Parts: sequence; structure tokens; C-alpha cells
Amino acid sequence: MSTLLPQAIRERGDRFSFLTRDLRHYVRAAPGAGHPLLGAANIVTAETNSEAALLPWVRRLHEVLEFDGVLSSCDYYLPAVAAVAAELGLPGPSREAVAAACDKARTRRICGAAGVPGPEFAVAATAAAALEAAERIGYPVVVKPVDLCGGMFVRRVDDAAQLRAALGEIAGFPVNARGQQRAAEALVEQHLEGPEFSVETVTFDGHTTVVGITDKQLTGAPWFIEAGHMFPALLEPAAESAIADVARAAIAALGLDNTVAHVEIKLTASGPRLVEVNPRPAGNRITELVRRVTGIDLAAVCADLALGRAPDLTTAPIGVGSAAIAFLVPRESGVLEGVSGAEHWELDTRIVDYDLAAPGTRVRSAQNNNGYLAHVMVAEEKAGVAGESARALIDALRVSYAEAAVAR
Repeated sequence: MSTLLPQAIRERGDRFSFLTRDLRHYVRAAPGAGHPLLGAANIVTAETNSEAALLPWVRRLHEVLEFDGVLSSCDYYLPAVAAVAAELGLPGPSREAVAAACDKARTRRICGAAGVPGPEFAVAATAAAALEAAERIGYPVVVKPVDLCGGMFVRRVDDAAQLRAALGEIAGFPVNARGQQRAAEALVEQHLEGPEFSVETVTFDGHTTVVGITDKQLTGAPWFIEAGHMFPALLEPAAESAIADVARAAIAALGLDNTVAHVEIKLTASGPRLVEVNPRPAGNRITELVRRVTGIDLAAVCADLALGRAPDLTTAPIGVGSAAIAFLVPRESGVLEGVSGAEHWELDTRIVDYDLAAPGTRVRSAQNNNGYLAHVMVAEEKAGVAGESARALIDALRVSYAEAAVAR
């Protein structure tokens, strides 16, 4: 999304300024062509991890640059974006709604109180409280941090020993990837059985539009690693309607408005159950799947909402019935020698994008969504078939290591 947003802003004829606390991160990310964010009209280094420091600084910048909107592609800065928008009187969702959506514990409490169906859960600040909650809920349970993204440290645990180990791993990660201090709490939740979907929504002036529903494939038990997505999901009308209703109810309960949201839901034997609400466009290239099928660019919609513009959600189908992406999830650790089996991909007309990790890459056995070895994106004329096509291509790949792989 950090590459899609700059492109969308420029295509709208707008300009942007880029505020960052670590410019080197973006210089390193694309040393050749340069990261798209570095094409900003203005680049400013600021302490973005402290609202107390950031807000006065942005007020002074606003006097000179006269911002019309503010946005971010990073989960960890969505509350800061809402705070800046409120401080400067700019469009966007409220500070309270964004803060609640970015805190998984607050989301559970608020949505539960509003009657949005979800798992039984407990918020635990200590190991003793977590163990007591797990006994009450009943194993297996899912344990997760309240303030991380990308599936980090989210895992199924089957007994007290596994729960203690999971809590220890969460506690051993006190600062997130952006240098922000983490909350000490963890969520202990009922393990939901059933397929997972995400609902891609746009809320403007109090009305939520469901752009579509994405089928999500998970792997890597006891972890919940995203192995692929297909848009749109192939669902019976009743299930599609029920899933969409839960997403709308969650957005309404949190009070989110003027935002793109990515709402994750499990379809259980008892009906759809809320997993989490993300007040930003979907990651893992789902927005690109949506655009290829519907013509709706959710990155551009996000930019429009930040400026207070009514979003154009008119579909413009281009003959693609389904689009999908599949990921190669590393099962072992080692130094990558190569990924083979993609030699014919350049000639496959279904493939619209792909990438393979380079030889020499140091690989770790995956526990979250941050370490894929390859991806392939497929577009098909027929609905509901792109997911299988993409998965078959990934499953045909072979991975070799220059050094003996180390099991984790």
C-alpha cells in the first residue's frame, strides 16, 4: 500500500508531503529506482511516534503547506493520522473510532456490547488471568497481541503449557516494528472453526458500501498465515449477505466513518463471526485483486476520503470474473539457493504479476505474513476459479537451500 497510495494520489492530480521518523528505511527499501514515497513534494523528518511532539510540529507545517488531508498506509500510524486530522480540522474518521479499531481488545469489547457476533474472549494482563480465561473458554483457544498486525504472534494453543509459551513470546516483543512501545495485554479467544473471509468496505457520510468479499486461505498451524486470497469469494447469496451484515454492524459499532475498512470474518457452523476490523485498505495485494475484477481502486478511494471527496464506487468490469494471489510460505529455515518451477510463467496469459525471492536470501520458517518466498497473481474470465489456478502454480514450485535448512 505504501507504493499504491503515492501512485493513486498522483493519478488524481494531487500532491503529497511525506512525514517520517526514519527516512533511511525508505531509501534502503528501493535503492535503485527509489521508493515511491520519496517522490513527495516535501519530505519532513518528524517524531511520528509521539503525538505530543507530532501535533505542534504538524500545526506549524500546516501554516506553510496548507494540507487538505492526511493518511497513512501503516497500521501503527492510523491513530496518529486521526489525531492530526482532528487537530487540523481535516476529513477522516474520528480519533476514538480509529483508536478502538486499532486495539483488538477494545474492538472485541465494543462490538460484543453492540451484539456483533464474535468469539468468546478475555483480555488478560497476566499469565494467570490468561490461563484462567482459557480454562473457562475451553481449549483450543487463540492467543494474540492486542496491538500488532500481519498475524504476528497469533496462534492456536491446545493446553496450558502452549499458552504459557505463547504469552512468553508476546512478552518478549515489547516494541513493534516502528519502535513503538507495546501494550502488555493479550487476547485469549475461542477458536473459531470455518473458512475465513474479508469484507472490503467503504464508509462515507455514515453509509457503508460493501465493495466485495475476499476468500482467504490460511496455513501453517498453529499459526494463521495467509497463503492466498481470491476475489470475489464464491459464496451462496445467504452466506454472502450474512457476512456483509456482520461487517457493517462492526463498522457501525466502532463508529467508523469516512474510511476504507478491511473486516475479517470466519464463517462458522453457527454463522459468521467477527475476527477483526482494520480501518484501512486491505494488504497482501487484495486491493489489486479488487481493482482487476471491479475497476474500483481502493487506494485511490482512500486518498479521496482523506480529502473529503465522495468516492466513486462505480464498477467497471473488464472481463475478469475472478482474481487471486497465492504465496509460497517457507516451511524451513536456511539460506535460499533458489526457487524453481516458474520458468514458464512469462508465457502464461493468466498470470498478471509474480515475484520470487532471490538466491542468497536468509529464510526463516514462517510464523506470520511477513516472510513469503514467492507470490503469483492470476486473473481468470470465470468466477471462482482463479484461487485454484494460483495455488496450483505455487504448489508446483520447488525450494532449495545453499545451506542445510534448520527446522524450527
